[in-house]
Amino acid sequence: MGERLTGVGLEVDPREFLHPTLTFLREYWDSKRRGRAMPSRADISPSELKDHLGWVILVEVLPEFADFRYKLVGTLVTQYYLEDTTGKTVREAFGRKGGEAARNGVLAMFRKCARDRVVLRIHGDAGWIAPGFEEFESICLPLSDDGAHCNMILHAFVFNRERVMLAREIARANGGKILVEPASTRGKAR
Repeated sequence: MGERLTGVGLEVDPREFLHPTLTFLREYWDSKRRGRAMPSRADISPSELKDHLGWVILVEVLPEFADFRYKLVGTLVTQYYLEDTTGKTVREAFGRKGGEAARNGVLAMFRKCARDRVVLRIHGDAGWIAPGFEEFESICLPLSDDGAHCNMILHAFVFNRERVMLAREIARANGGKILVEPASTRGKAR
């Protein structure tokens, strides 16, 4: 990726994931390929994804990879980002949140997936969005209607929902101030 986001890692063609939804989606995508480089959007059935739809994002690839439009954003992803970006482009969605680095990093991630037609695992700290955003793990899976060019991306974005919602509830009770735990103490037993 041309743009780097602090604390974010990227893996090409990953086979192992921390979250079971990402493992399921990778295996599902592979099963729909049927010998092709990529399945098509028509191969993806929402009824087969019903247990995972809250985490799923469907992204349209715009001409020349100049931008990407969110066609569907799962309810859990909407909770995380505090808004529904369905219908918006990446440039519109990240115009305010996270600024230029976030926008350019997300654009670079989607470009790599679409241009190179590769599966990506992206993971790490989402502090680049805004203070208080938790760690995440995601997958980008290219889709192609013509078998050669990626025109859609099946994307999933997962996080520790209970931890995020608790932190936000505490922030609301604290007058909107998000209490950020120092990175050096995260995950350590107290």
